[in-house]
Amino acid sequence: MTDSVLTPTQLNALARDLLEGSFALIRVEGELSGVARPASGHLYFTLKDRNAQVRCALFRPKSQWLKFRPADGDQVIVRGRVTLYEPRGDFQLVAEHIEPAGEGALRRAFEELKQRLDAEGLFDAARRRPLPRWIGRLGVLSSPGGAAIHDVLTVLRRRFPLIEVELLPVPVQGTGAAAQIAAMLGRADGSGRYDALLLTRGGGSLEDLMAFNDEALARAIAACVTPVVAAIGHEIDTSIAELVADQRAPTPSAAAETLTPDRIELLARLDSQQQRLQRLLATLLRTQAQRLDHLHLRLHQQAPGARLARGRERLTTLAQRLTRQQRHRLVLLASRHGALGQRLSHQAPARTLERLRTRQQRAGERLHATMQPRLRETSQRLDALLRALRLLGPMATLGRGYAILRDDHGRLVSQVGQTRPGMRLTATLADGALGLEVSASEPRPARP
Repeated sequence: MTDSVLTPTQLNALARDLLEGSFALIRVEGELSGVARPASGHLYFTLKDRNAQVRCALFRPKSQWLKFRPADGDQVIVRGRVTLYEPRGDFQLVAEHIEPAGEGALRRAFEELKQRLDAEGLFDAARRRPLPRWIGRLGVLSSPGGAAIHDVLTVLRRRFPLIEVELLPVPVQGTGAAAQIAAMLGRADGSGRYDALLLTRGGGSLEDLMAFNDEALARAIAACVTPVVAAIGHEIDTSIAELVADQRAPTPSAAAETLTPDRIELLARLDSQQQRLQRLLATLLRTQAQRLDHLHLRLHQQAPGARLARGRERLTTLAQRLTRQQRHRLVLLASRHGALGQRLSHQAPARTLERLRTRQQRAGERLHATMQPRLRETSQRLDALLRALRLLGPMATLGRGYAILRDDHGRLVSQVGQTRPGMRLTATLADGALGLEVSASEPRPARP
């Protein structure tokens, strides 16, 4: 330490630095006193016990996130930093969070149960049952005198008055509330009367909401076959029941909106569907009217009188066509008859015979003129061939003293070796034939 003189400001600064440097965030339990909330939004109070007290401040905006309204006499736990308020030289605690005393133990129990149920899969989205599209009957588990049921019924009447709502009265806080809620939930689910169940209550402290952080109730919700919607407390509150439920709503009013369609939107959809149906009906009626007109026309056409009229009309048309065709054919026949008469006059038998005689005479003359030279030439060639044949033929040779020998089978014998003694032969001469018998045969010696 030095002997230098300090001003009050410097002394307060040193004290402040010493306090803030020596203490981290601390938790202090005590009784509230002198609670004040000025227009600035800050919260000022004194935290005291039997023997001491300390000034505290909770500045905005942290004071706006409190889940309860602090009041004189409340036993609370304050988490904050130790410091010095230099303008007055007051030792004080700048709070960051305030919770009712005892809520810390409840919060730890809540977190432990939450982690255990989460590990078992009770919070998994895959196991959640979907809400039906249209809910005809809704069971609401809540306190009959609470604000939550009033909010729910108000929203349901406004949005969808057709839904049937049954209040299933249960206590929403206090000893035994969780067991009674679980029992009522089991009876409602087992009855099969409801399309959905709503579990709801208004806001409160963590201690007030502990009935909805009960493990047995959580397992009862998970075991339900009927879809369960939970809306517990305010939007910032979260309970185990909401985490297990098939769907969570931030407030009871929001839960009622989730469970019902908007009447205005539904009426608009119905009006749109009605207009579409009217258009379809109009189109169908037009189509059916056109079909009816067509069938009526066909029926009129198929009526006996109409069929007879069409038959008479067709008969008249066919008669006119037949008359025109007959006239046309008579004209064609007359024309053809005239042409055939002319052809017949040109092709009369007498004229035809005369023309044929003339043609025959001319052809005969042409044939005679053509054949005479050819006949003479052919006759001359034939005489020459005949003379050559006579000279070269066997008869001319036989005429010079030769003979042709044949055996009994008519085969020509031209060599001695073809005969044997006693063999009969026929000799052809120029003027006839002789029968011979071979007495001996003598071949001619071969020339050297």
